[in-house]
Amino acid sequence: MSLPEDSVVRDRSLAQQRARSAFWFLAPMLVALLIVAAWPLMRTIYFSFTNTSLTNLYGGEWIGFDNYLSYRQLSSGRVIWRGTLVDPAWWNAVWNTVKFSVISVSLETFFGLIVALVLNAEFKGRGFVRAAILIPWAIPTIVSARMWGWMLNDQFGIINDMMLRLGLIEQKIAWTANIETAMIAVIVVDVWKTTPFMALLCLAGLQMIPRDIYEAAKLDGVNPIKTFFRVTLPLVKPALMVAVIFRMLDALRIFDLVYVLTPNSAATKTMSVISRENLIDFDKFAYGSAQSTLLFAMIAIFVSAYIWLGKVDLSGGGRK
Repeated sequence: MSLPEDSVVRDRSLAQQRARSAFWFLAPMLVALLIVAAWPLMRTIYFSFTNTSLTNLYGGEWIGFDNYLSYRQLSSGRVIWRGTLVDPAWWNAVWNTVKFSVISVSLETFFGLIVALVLNAEFKGRGFVRAAILIPWAIPTIVSARMWGWMLNDQFGIINDMMLRLGLIEQKIAWTANIETAMIAVIVVDVWKTTPFMALLCLAGLQMIPRDIYEAAKLDGVNPIKTFFRVTLPLVKPALMVAVIFRMLDALRIFDLVYVLTPNSAATKTMSVISRENLIDFDKFAYGSAQSTLLFAMIAIFVSAYIWLGKVDLSGGGRK
């Protein structure tokens, strides 16, 4: 056997050893995921095909797709449809979730990129500003929701007071109670809280761009706007796509902010909130399980489509 063949065999053996080591290191995490994620998910899907109630979790009977869609024909010939798929409250929650996700993630991406561009520049005190800007993201969501609930209060909130003094409004507005402004309030709070997270991810992408490219563009006399669209944006796009998918996952399953800031508001009720109501408050455990299953299916379909259409590389090895 020649020396190059020995080298190939040795490299292949080393790669196999690394693969086995990686598997055993990952095995505990995979087992934990099966216990805390896969098993509850399978149980939820199973419950959605039964008539299980919260007071009788182990006594439910198999009823097929009745929690999703079923019909009953009356003696008069009239057909009555039932189930989550014909529930107006569910579709209102779907619309609220999609509206919230698209608007909030778009705004967070826009502002996050601007903040990242500023933080990527050289200036005195940049380290302090980078740390300070993360404060809104570090605050727990429930604390943020309660804090903004007080500031947006129509009786003693500072937002109404400031806007009245500036002449922007003529009378106090119940931002979180008014059906026309409740969603705006939720989006504003979410953008305030999560833009630093987007900025952090965008900044990581910006710092991967070699400085030589900017120096060459400067020597060639390319103006900053053209440099941004021709150089910065294409090179930061992979990091931006990953950041958007992370935020969209959070936005589609938004619960705590909506639940605390605008409780029982039909204008902001999301899929997670209405599923929780049926699961716990209304003792419709199987019905809530069906809505939770649909929420999971919609998120899975969206993420798969996004990764496929956007050619998002989650391997960490760069785009091919």
